[in-house]
Amino acid sequence: MSGGVDSTACALLLQEMCQVHGFFMNLGQPDYPAQLERVMGITRRMGITLTVVDLRRAFTGEVLDYTAGEYCRGLTPNPCMVCNEKIKFGLLLDSVLGAGMNKLATGHYARVTQDTAGWHLFAGADREKDQSYFLSRLDQHQLARVIFPLGEQTKTETYRLVAEKGFGNFSGKESQDICFLADSSIGEFVEKHGGRAGEPGPVLTLSGEEIGRHHGLHAYTIGQRRGLGIAAAAPLYVVGLDPQRNALIVGSNTDLLRSDFRVKQLHWLSGKPPAPGDTLTVRLRYSHPGCPALLAVEPGRVGTVTLCTPQRAITPGQFAVFYQDEELLGSGIIV
Repeated sequence: MSGGVDSTACALLLQEMCQVHGFFMNLGQPDYPAQLERVMGITRRMGITLTVVDLRRAFTGEVLDYTAGEYCRGLTPNPCMVCNEKIKFGLLLDSVLGAGMNKLATGHYARVTQDTAGWHLFAGADREKDQSYFLSRLDQHQLARVIFPLGEQTKTETYRLVAEKGFGNFSGKESQDICFLADSSIGEFVEKHGGRAGEPGPVLTLSGEEIGRHHGLHAYTIGQRRGLGIAAAAPLYVVGLDPQRNALIVGSNTDLLRSDFRVKQLHWLSGKPPAPGDTLTVRLRYSHPGCPALLAVEPGRVGTVTLCTPQRAITPGQFAVFYQDEELLGSGIIV
């Protein structure tokens, strides 16, 4: 439980069919005291027991160190993806099962089903709020022990449910994309947590001409336009980060288009890759709508993705997530 509308609605739905026990993660989040107070108020009103699980050390090692390290290497990480795999559906799930619970339920908008082949993960019924993308590193063990009560309903129905049950004041309390940032920027986080101030370096065109200076590669990502501080006749975008030269590469919007890329650390929810030659849908970031693609899998959990239509701002460090129709098959890290 987080104190937000989704986890509250999740608990309310489950209360109608089974015994519910609330769990709250202490991750050292900036608003921890206020968030805990809110969760305690909700569980008291619902009449359910609350357990606080202290995961601060693991969260720092698995998520914060990873995030700062990737930015320092000129990559753009996805901390939510790693947190779900290692923390929420890893250590928290272990705590929930260890406390005698049968399942871990969360407010994710996604769907899990089972058949003779095993467990399957599908996009949420509400396409605007579908969160299956962030669950693409889960495995059969984890899928077998989770429930997503909101997977078949819309966000509007979620708000209606909590209101009908007498729980209001959720407006504007959506979960943050990156919960540990609070009011700071990514650049400030990397400098503080990574102990590394931004190292200025050259801003280069694709032809190698130096046209300015940047303030540290960790403050930039592929596709960025604002904040470059460079006057040019035509708009310039970040098209590459070169940690070896500590160089920021800029170009036109057209230069951001690519039709193929490499992936590493391929992971399949079923434990095995899709059939060779199958046309998949790949999402290149959470907000990406997806596009048809072919994936050539190679030994060592690596592969090449060939897109049917060139896509903009394919970003190293982000996760390429593969679907077949509405089913999420797996993911790999863009390199």
